[in-house]
Amino acid sequence: MHDHSGHQHPLDRWGNALRYVAALAPMLFYGALWVWLVPQEPDRLPRALLDVGLSVVALVLMRWRHRWSWQIAAVTALLTVLSSMATGPAYVAYVSLCVHRRWRQIIPIAALFWACAGGYAFADGPTQQAMISLVTSTAILGGLTVFGLYLRSLREADLAAKRAELQRIEQAKLTERANIAHEMHDALAHRMSLLAMLAGGLAYRTDLGPEEMRQTAQAVQESAHQSLNELRTVLGTLHSEGDTAGPQPTLADLRELFHEVQAAGQKVDVADTIEQRDLLPTQTGRNAYRVVQEALTNARKHAPGSSVTVELNGQPGDALCIRVTNPTPYGAFAGPGGRLGLVGLGERVRMAGGTIAHANQNRHFVLDVRLPWKA
Repeated sequence: MHDHSGHQHPLDRWGNALRYVAALAPMLFYGALWVWLVPQEPDRLPRALLDVGLSVVALVLMRWRHRWSWQIAAVTALLTVLSSMATGPAYVAYVSLCVHRRWRQIIPIAALFWACAGGYAFADGPTQQAMISLVTSTAILGGLTVFGLYLRSLREADLAAKRAELQRIEQAKLTERANIAHEMHDALAHRMSLLAMLAGGLAYRTDLGPEEMRQTAQAVQESAHQSLNELRTVLGTLHSEGDTAGPQPTLADLRELFHEVQAAGQKVDVADTIEQRDLLPTQTGRNAYRVVQEALTNARKHAPGSSVTVELNGQPGDALCIRVTNPTPYGAFAGPGGRLGLVGLGERVRMAGGTIAHANQNRHFVLDVRLPWKA
């Protein structure tokens, strides 16, 4: 951790100022004692000047206590052998060491600090006053160690909370991007498969008259425009911080979806027996729409030209059930991205708390999906 005094947060500046106040308090106390003693004992003036000078050096060295924690703590501790006023900066440097470093650095500096305190106390010989001074210094050193470790625990808890918050933010971003990717796949795969089917009709059918050719070409143009609009909508959510996506389709839009694919030439039979559909949650309806859309796209890729049966039923308090069945002609080619749609669809259904199953039964592909419908 480095000290960047030029670009500090206001709270950091206040905290730094508070530390200098804590360092200055002992300096002012011992300075006041020198001011009282020197007029009475002028021969103590050189000692007082040395004390003040070394304390100022210690105060200046505090600036680099974060960059070189144990070095600054060691130097300021050594200064206390000759300067009582240097104890203030030395205390702050030692607490900073306890906050930012581990025991293998704290213990040697604590021992050095204690030895320096003893050297200063017993400078004039082993007296009772010296012993009291050493005991007091030892108690202060222990208290500073506990205080520094307490501050470290607070700092580590704050860092852990910030890391957890960053992880939550990143996970939310990844989840949102995955949702956008699913929406892009579901929408564009549907549009592209419709375009492929319409273009295939133009390429292989020779019995179309001018009017039918014009209608088919118009359908291709409209589907291409819708694909571009949906692509812009999805990409817009990636480049913006807010929710700028257009309204998402729900179960109420299934009728339009069926009409669209039937107009493009896909054969679809629908059996809809859903009860109280107005009570269906919006998110469940959106998931149901994407399930049916992907199933129809899957049928166009795996079994082009075949008839698809879509069965919808369910009621509040139970589940919304979707079954899609289509023949699987022998040798049918799935096209690019085969099976990837079902993988994304399965992830969507499971995230919604539902279940999905698909299998080939009697040369028919059957997709069964159950979405929870809470009353």
